[in-house]
Order: sequence, then C-alpha cells, then structure tokens
Amino acid sequence: MPESLADRVSDSEVEVPGKQGNSADVTAAVIAQLTARHMTLAVAESLTGGLLTAEFIRIPGASLVVNGGIVAYNTELKHTLLGVDAALLAAHGAVHPHVAIAMASGVRSCLPVDGRRADVGISTTGVAGPDSQDGQSPGTVFVGVSIGMHSVALDLQLVGDRESIRRQTVIRAVEAVNELIAEHLSE
Repeated sequence: MPESLADRVSDSEVEVPGKQGNSADVTAAVIAQLTARHMTLAVAESLTGGLLTAEFIRIPGASLVVNGGIVAYNTELKHTLLGVDAALLAAHGAVHPHVAIAMASGVRSCLPVDGRRADVGISTTGVAGPDSQDGQSPGTVFVGVSIGMHSVALDLQLVGDRESIRRQTVIRAVEAVNELIAEHLSE
C-alpha cells in the first residue's frame, strides 16, 4: 500500500489526540467505512492545494467513494465554484469557520455523480504562511466537514513551516472526517 501522509510527518510536527503512533491508516479506514455504506465524498481545498484529495485517492478502491476535489485557492472561487456567500467572505475573509463549513457543504453539490450529491463534504481553509492573511496568523486553519444535515468546523492552531502546516492539516482533516462519519453513523 502506498505510504500514508501520516507516515511522512514526524511526531514532533503534529500531535494527534488518541492516535497510537503512525501505524494506523486512518485514510484507509475512512475509505473502507464509506465503501461499506455506499457513501461518497467530495473535497474542497484552499491551503492544502490538492493534498487532501491526493491523500484519499492514495487508497486503492477510492474511486468507489471519492467523487472528486476542487482547489479553490483564490477567495473569489470559494464563492463562484463552491457557493460560499460573498457577504461572508467580504466580512470575514476566507479564513473563517463559517467559510470552512460553507465550502464543505457546497462541494457536496458541486461534485454530483449520477445526479446524486456527495454524502460527505470536507474542506480546508487557512494560513500556511509565512505571511498572515485576512488578519489571521500562519497556522490558523479551519477544517469543515458536512455529512447529512450536520456540519462542523474544526479550529486548528498549527505550528511549523508552510509545508508542515499543510501536511498537518491533511492529517487532521482525515481524522475529523473519520470521527464525524463514526458519530453520524452511530446515531
């Protein structure tokens, strides 16, 4: 199996609560859960620039559940492609929890297959650095997850250089979608 992103990030770069070392492949678990339940996933990315979609696609069989991904790096594309409210973007900028939620919810409808929107949407928006953006310092990241009628934003304050922040975001995003799928399916 291809090397997971978690295997390429040292323990000093990211602290993950409850994780038992880097041996568990959470991404494979997400793909397996979605496959078993005939659910689909769509990804909207900004600061991760396609890394999150690539992480899901790394898993053999991902084509059964991953509809696709949109890299909306420019703020205007968050509105025109993903349907994020222009007033929200004007008021708060692209780095905001409500923007992450709107991206995750919006991408579900943007990437339908056979007329069916994705069951799960996940998004990343934030500041990888080295400079601040929208009044937010490097390491400020929001991950949005939308499943069913439930949407949440995970607020991350990450430390490291630009590449480290992007890689940590991918790991935390995969873990967030894994947890939310488990919670949603246990209801």
